[in-house]
Amino acid sequence: MATLYVTEPGARIEKEYQRILITRQDEVLRSVPLARISEVALVGPVGATTPALLMLLEAGVGLSFISRAGRLRGRLAPPAPRNIPARQAQYAAAQDPAVCLRVGRAIVEGKLRNSRTLALRILRGRPELDPAPLDRLARNIEAAPRAPDLAALRGLEGSGARAYFAVLAAALPPEMPLERRSRRPPRDPVNAMLSLGYSLLAQNLMTAIELAGMDPYEGLYHADKHGRPALALDLMEEFRPVVVDSVLLTLVNKRMVGPEDFRPGRRGGVWLRRSAQESFFGEYSRRLETRILHPFYGRRLSYRQCFEAQARLLRKTIMGELEDYAPFLVK
Repeated sequence: MATLYVTEPGARIEKEYQRILITRQDEVLRSVPLARISEVALVGPVGATTPALLMLLEAGVGLSFISRAGRLRGRLAPPAPRNIPARQAQYAAAQDPAVCLRVGRAIVEGKLRNSRTLALRILRGRPELDPAPLDRLARNIEAAPRAPDLAALRGLEGSGARAYFAVLAAALPPEMPLERRSRRPPRDPVNAMLSLGYSLLAQNLMTAIELAGMDPYEGLYHADKHGRPALALDLMEEFRPVVVDSVLLTLVNKRMVGPEDFRPGRRGGVWLRRSAQESFFGEYSRRLETRILHPFYGRRLSYRQCFEAQARLLRKTIMGELEDYAPFLVK
Protein backbone atom coordinates (compact mmCIF):
# COMPACT_ATOMS: atom_id res chain seq x y z
CA MET A 1 0.00 0.00 0.00
CA ALA A 2 1.09 3.58 -0.66
CA THR A 3 0.51 7.15 0.47
CA LEU A 4 -2.15 9.10 -1.42
CA TYR A 5 -1.00 12.69 -2.01
CA VAL A 6 -3.70 15.24 -2.84
CA THR A 7 -2.26 18.48 -4.23
CA GLU A 8 -5.00 20.01 -6.39
CA PRO A 9 -5.87 23.47 -4.95
CA GLY A 10 -9.50 23.65 -3.90
CA ALA A 11 -9.96 19.88 -4.03
CA ARG A 12 -11.37 17.72 -1.27
CA ILE A 13 -11.54 14.05 -0.49
CA GLU A 14 -14.90 12.31 -0.22
CA LYS A 15 -16.15 8.82 0.58
CA GLU A 16 -17.84 6.51 -1.90
CA TYR A 17 -18.33 3.00 -0.55
CA GLN A 18 -14.76 1.66 -0.09
CA ARG A 19 -13.13 4.28 -2.28
CA ILE A 20 -11.70 7.74 -1.75
CA LEU A 21 -12.82 10.30 -4.30
CA ILE A 22 -10.81 13.44 -5.02
CA THR A 23 -13.25 16.08 -6.21
CA ARG A 24 -13.25 19.74 -7.13
CA GLN A 25 -16.39 21.73 -7.86
CA ASP A 26 -18.44 18.51 -8.13
CA GLU A 27 -16.01 17.02 -10.66
CA VAL A 28 -14.34 13.72 -9.75
CA LEU A 29 -10.62 14.08 -10.44
CA ARG A 30 -9.54 10.66 -9.13
CA SER A 31 -11.01 7.59 -7.50
CA VAL A 32 -8.77 5.34 -5.39
CA PRO A 33 -9.71 2.08 -3.62
CA LEU A 34 -9.29 2.40 0.13
CA ALA A 35 -7.53 -0.97 0.23
CA ARG A 36 -4.60 0.51 -1.72
CA ILE A 37 -3.96 3.38 0.70
CA SER A 38 -1.78 3.29 3.80
CA GLU A 39 -1.65 7.06 4.41
CA VAL A 40 -3.25 10.22 2.99
CA ALA A 41 -1.46 13.56 2.74
CA LEU A 42 -3.37 16.76 1.94
CA VAL A 43 -1.01 19.41 0.55
CA GLY A 44 -2.02 23.08 0.61
CA PRO A 45 -5.64 24.26 0.40
CA VAL A 46 -7.26 20.82 0.24
CA GLY A 47 -10.25 19.71 2.32
CA ALA A 48 -12.04 16.56 3.40
CA THR A 49 -15.60 15.59 4.26
CA THR A 50 -16.45 14.14 7.66
CA PRO A 51 -17.58 10.76 6.19
CA ALA A 52 -14.21 10.48 4.39
CA LEU A 53 -12.31 11.24 7.60
CA LEU A 54 -14.33 8.68 9.56
CA MET A 55 -13.73 6.03 6.89
CA LEU A 56 -9.99 6.63 7.04
CA LEU A 57 -9.97 6.40 10.82
CA GLU A 58 -12.02 3.19 10.84
CA ALA A 59 -9.64 1.67 8.28
CA GLY A 60 -6.58 2.63 10.33
CA VAL A 61 -5.34 5.09 7.68
CA GLY A 62 -3.62 8.23 8.97
CA LEU A 63 -4.11 11.67 7.44
CA SER A 64 -1.45 14.41 7.32
CA PHE A 65 -1.86 18.09 6.55
CA ILE A 66 1.17 19.61 4.77
CA SER A 67 1.59 23.27 3.87
CA ARG A 68 2.51 24.35 0.37
CA ALA A 69 5.95 25.21 1.75
CA GLY A 70 6.39 21.57 2.80
CA ARG A 71 5.79 21.94 6.55
CA LEU A 72 3.92 19.23 8.41
CA ARG A 73 0.99 21.13 9.95
CA GLY A 74 -0.66 18.26 11.79
CA ARG A 75 -1.92 14.70 11.66
CA LEU A 76 -5.19 12.87 12.17
CA ALA A 77 -4.51 9.31 13.21
CA PRO A 78 -6.58 6.38 14.45
CA PRO A 79 -6.07 5.30 18.07
CA ALA A 80 -2.59 3.77 18.23
CA PRO A 81 -1.89 0.61 20.23
CA ARG A 82 -0.79 1.67 23.70
CA ASN A 83 2.09 -0.57 24.72
CA ILE A 84 2.34 0.63 28.32
CA PRO A 85 5.57 -1.26 29.22
CA ALA A 86 7.28 0.05 26.08
CA ARG A 87 6.25 3.63 26.76
CA GLN A 88 7.27 3.43 30.40
CA ALA A 89 10.65 2.08 29.34
CA GLN A 90 10.93 4.82 26.70
CA TYR A 91 10.21 7.62 29.19
CA ALA A 92 12.71 6.15 31.65
CA ALA A 93 15.36 5.79 28.93
CA ALA A 94 14.87 9.42 27.88
CA GLN A 95 15.85 10.48 31.42
CA ASP A 96 18.97 8.27 31.48
CA PRO A 97 21.99 10.13 30.01
CA ALA A 98 23.91 6.87 29.47
CA VAL A 99 21.10 5.33 27.39
CA CYS A 100 20.59 8.52 25.41
CA LEU A 101 24.31 8.73 24.63
CA ARG A 102 24.56 5.06 23.64
CA VAL A 103 21.56 5.27 21.30
CA GLY A 104 22.64 8.69 20.01
CA ARG A 105 26.07 7.37 19.05
CA ALA A 106 24.45 4.63 16.96
CA ILE A 107 22.05 7.08 15.30
CA VAL A 108 24.80 9.54 14.36
CA GLU A 109 27.15 6.83 13.15
CA GLY A 110 24.32 5.43 10.99
CA LYS A 111 23.55 8.85 9.53
CA LEU A 112 27.19 9.63 8.76
CA ARG A 113 27.87 6.19 7.26
CA ASN A 114 24.85 6.45 4.98
CA SER A 115 25.84 10.01 4.06
CA ARG A 116 29.31 8.77 3.13
CA THR A 117 27.82 5.93 1.07
CA LEU A 118 25.73 8.38 -0.96
CA ALA A 119 28.70 10.75 -1.29
CA LEU A 120 30.84 7.88 -2.63
CA ARG A 121 28.16 7.06 -5.19
CA ILE A 122 28.13 10.69 -6.29
CA LEU A 123 31.93 10.81 -6.63
CA ARG A 124 32.05 7.57 -8.62
CA GLY A 125 29.83 9.21 -11.22
CA ARG A 126 31.55 12.59 -10.96
CA PRO A 127 35.29 11.91 -10.52
CA GLU A 128 36.10 15.59 -11.15
CA LEU A 129 34.55 16.57 -7.80
CA ASP A 130 36.70 17.23 -4.73
CA PRO A 131 36.89 14.07 -2.54
CA ALA A 132 38.36 15.93 0.48
CA PRO A 133 35.02 16.10 2.39
CA LEU A 134 35.05 12.29 2.56
CA ASP A 135 38.12 12.41 4.82
CA ARG A 136 36.27 14.59 7.31
CA LEU A 137 33.25 12.28 7.16
CA ALA A 138 35.48 9.27 7.80
CA ARG A 139 37.07 10.96 10.84
CA ASN A 140 33.68 11.83 12.27
CA ILE A 141 32.40 8.28 11.71
CA GLU A 142 35.40 6.94 13.60
CA ALA A 143 34.92 9.44 16.44
CA ALA A 144 31.15 9.09 16.90
CA PRO A 145 31.22 5.83 18.95
CA ARG A 146 33.66 7.50 21.38
CA ALA A 147 31.85 10.83 21.81
CA PRO A 148 31.91 11.64 25.56
CA ASP A 149 28.50 13.34 25.65
CA LEU A 150 25.57 14.44 23.48
CA ALA A 151 27.00 17.91 22.93
CA ALA A 152 30.20 16.48 21.45
CA LEU A 153 28.16 14.00 19.42
CA ARG A 154 26.01 16.77 17.96
CA GLY A 155 29.19 18.62 17.03
CA LEU A 156 30.43 15.57 15.12
CA GLU A 157 27.07 15.22 13.41
CA GLY A 158 27.07 18.88 12.36
CA SER A 159 30.63 18.74 11.04
CA GLY A 160 29.90 15.55 9.12
CA ALA A 161 26.69 16.99 7.69
CA ARG A 162 28.56 20.05 6.38
CA ALA A 163 31.13 17.82 4.69
CA TYR A 164 28.41 15.68 3.15
CA PHE A 165 26.39 18.66 1.90
CA ALA A 166 29.52 20.03 0.23
CA VAL A 167 29.56 16.90 -1.96
CA LEU A 168 25.80 16.99 -2.50
CA ALA A 169 25.88 20.65 -3.52
CA ALA A 170 28.75 20.07 -5.95
CA ALA A 171 26.74 17.33 -7.69
CA LEU A 172 23.83 19.66 -8.53
CA PRO A 173 23.54 21.53 -11.85
CA PRO A 174 24.37 25.27 -11.84
CA GLU A 175 20.74 26.29 -12.33
CA MET A 176 19.74 24.44 -9.12
CA PRO A 177 22.39 25.46 -6.57
CA LEU A 178 22.54 24.64 -2.85
CA GLU A 179 24.58 27.35 -1.15
CA ARG A 180 23.57 26.42 2.40
CA ARG A 181 20.79 24.63 4.23
CA SER A 182 17.80 26.91 4.96
CA ARG A 183 14.56 25.75 6.52
CA ARG A 184 11.93 28.21 7.69
CA PRO A 185 11.42 29.30 5.04
CA PRO A 186 13.50 27.42 2.44
CA ARG A 187 15.31 30.05 0.36
CA ASP A 188 15.85 28.16 -2.91
CA PRO A 189 14.33 25.27 -4.90
CA VAL A 190 16.72 22.63 -3.54
CA ASN A 191 16.00 23.59 0.05
CA ALA A 192 12.28 23.64 -0.72
CA MET A 193 12.48 20.00 -1.88
CA LEU A 194 14.62 18.97 1.08
CA SER A 195 12.17 20.55 3.52
CA LEU A 196 9.22 18.85 1.85
CA GLY A 197 11.00 15.50 1.81
CA TYR A 198 12.04 15.69 5.45
CA SER A 199 8.45 16.58 6.43
CA LEU A 200 7.18 13.51 4.59
CA LEU A 201 9.87 11.35 6.18
CA ALA A 202 8.91 12.63 9.66
CA GLN A 203 5.31 11.69 8.97
CA ASN A 204 6.34 8.17 7.91
CA LEU A 205 8.54 7.68 10.98
CA MET A 206 5.82 8.91 13.32
CA THR A 207 3.51 6.25 11.95
CA ALA A 208 6.17 3.55 12.32
CA ILE A 209 6.87 4.58 15.93
CA GLU A 210 3.19 4.52 16.84
CA LEU A 211 2.82 1.06 15.28
CA ALA A 212 5.72 -0.08 17.48
CA GLY A 213 3.83 1.13 20.54
CA MET A 214 6.04 4.11 21.39
CA ASP A 215 5.55 7.86 21.73
CA PRO A 216 6.95 9.78 18.72
CA TYR A 217 7.34 12.94 20.83
CA GLU A 218 9.73 11.59 23.51
CA GLY A 219 13.20 11.48 21.98
CA LEU A 220 16.53 10.10 23.09
CA TYR A 221 18.99 12.00 20.91
CA HIS A 222 16.99 15.08 19.90
CA ALA A 223 16.00 17.39 22.73
CA ASP A 224 12.32 17.48 23.56
CA LYS A 225 10.56 20.62 22.38
CA HIS A 226 6.84 21.34 22.53
CA GLY A 227 5.12 19.99 19.44
CA ARG A 228 8.27 18.43 17.96
CA PRO A 229 8.24 14.65 17.28
CA ALA A 230 11.71 14.11 18.79
CA LEU A 231 11.80 10.32 18.51
CA ALA A 232 10.71 10.50 14.86
CA LEU A 233 13.58 12.94 14.27
CA ASP A 234 15.93 10.46 15.97
CA LEU A 235 15.00 7.65 13.59
CA MET A 236 14.93 9.96 10.57
CA GLU A 237 18.64 10.65 10.72
CA GLU A 238 19.87 7.40 9.18
CA PHE A 239 17.24 7.62 6.40
CA ARG A 240 17.68 11.26 5.33
CA PRO A 241 20.50 10.71 2.79
CA VAL A 242 19.33 7.41 1.31
CA VAL A 243 15.67 8.38 0.95
CA VAL A 244 15.09 12.14 0.66
CA ASP A 245 18.49 13.26 -0.67
CA SER A 246 18.49 10.40 -3.17
CA VAL A 247 15.07 11.51 -4.44
CA LEU A 248 16.38 15.07 -4.78
CA LEU A 249 19.36 13.97 -6.88
CA THR A 250 17.15 11.90 -9.17
CA LEU A 251 14.70 14.74 -9.79
CA VAL A 252 17.33 17.43 -10.36
CA ASN A 253 19.96 15.52 -12.33
CA LYS A 254 17.38 13.89 -14.59
CA ARG A 255 15.87 17.34 -15.20
CA MET A 256 12.49 16.14 -13.90
CA VAL A 257 12.19 19.49 -12.11
CA GLY A 258 13.82 22.82 -12.85
CA PRO A 259 13.85 26.44 -11.63
CA GLU A 260 10.61 27.13 -13.50
CA ASP A 261 8.79 24.66 -11.22
CA PHE A 262 9.12 26.95 -8.18
CA ARG A 263 7.70 30.31 -7.16
CA PRO A 264 8.31 32.89 -4.43
CA GLY A 265 6.51 32.32 -1.14
CA ARG A 266 6.11 34.26 2.09
CA ARG A 267 9.03 35.81 4.00
CA GLY A 268 11.43 35.35 1.09
CA GLY A 269 10.88 31.61 0.84
CA VAL A 270 10.39 29.42 -2.20
CA TRP A 271 7.46 27.06 -2.84
CA LEU A 272 7.02 24.17 -5.20
CA ARG A 273 4.47 24.61 -7.96
CA ARG A 274 2.00 21.77 -8.44
CA SER A 275 4.10 20.30 -11.27
CA ALA A 276 7.10 20.01 -8.95
CA GLN A 277 4.97 18.65 -6.10
CA GLU A 278 3.59 15.89 -8.27
CA SER A 279 7.06 14.97 -9.54
CA PHE A 280 8.42 14.94 -5.99
CA PHE A 281 5.59 12.89 -4.52
CA GLY A 282 5.78 10.38 -7.36
CA GLU A 283 9.52 9.83 -6.98
CA TYR A 284 9.30 9.79 -3.18
CA SER A 285 6.56 7.14 -3.29
CA ARG A 286 8.66 5.00 -5.65
CA ARG A 287 11.60 5.31 -3.29
CA LEU A 288 9.56 4.13 -0.31
CA GLU A 289 8.51 1.00 -2.18
CA THR A 290 12.10 0.20 -3.28
CA ARG A 291 13.25 -3.03 -1.65
CA ILE A 292 16.66 -3.22 -0.02
CA LEU A 293 18.50 -5.78 2.09
CA HIS A 294 17.92 -4.99 5.76
CA PRO A 295 21.27 -5.43 7.54
CA PHE A 296 19.81 -6.75 10.81
CA TYR A 297 17.05 -9.04 9.54
CA GLY A 298 18.95 -10.22 6.47
CA ARG A 299 16.02 -10.02 4.06
CA ARG A 300 14.81 -7.54 1.47
CA LEU A 301 12.28 -5.01 2.74
CA SER A 302 10.80 -1.85 1.26
CA TYR A 303 12.03 1.38 2.81
CA ARG A 304 8.57 1.80 4.34
CA GLN A 305 8.97 -1.60 6.02
CA CYS A 306 12.48 -0.64 7.12
CA PHE A 307 11.01 2.33 9.02
CA GLU A 308 8.86 -0.05 11.04
CA ALA A 309 11.76 -2.50 11.49
CA GLN A 310 13.99 0.23 12.94
CA ALA A 311 11.25 1.43 15.28
CA ARG A 312 10.89 -2.11 16.62
CA LEU A 313 14.65 -2.49 17.00
CA LEU A 314 14.74 0.71 19.01
CA ARG A 315 11.88 -0.51 21.19
CA LYS A 316 13.74 -3.79 21.84
CA THR A 317 16.85 -1.81 22.79
CA ILE A 318 14.93 0.45 25.16
CA MET A 319 13.28 -2.56 26.81
CA GLY A 320 16.59 -4.37 27.26
CA GLU A 321 15.89 -7.14 24.73
CA LEU A 322 18.87 -5.95 22.65
CA GLU A 323 22.11 -4.63 24.11
CA ASP A 324 22.66 -1.96 21.46
CA TYR A 325 20.55 -0.26 18.83
CA ALA A 326 21.60 -1.31 15.31
CA PRO A 327 21.18 1.61 12.86
CA PHE A 328 19.97 1.04 9.32
CA LEU A 329 22.98 1.00 6.98
CA VAL A 330 23.13 0.78 3.20
CA LYS A 331 26.03 -0.47 1.12
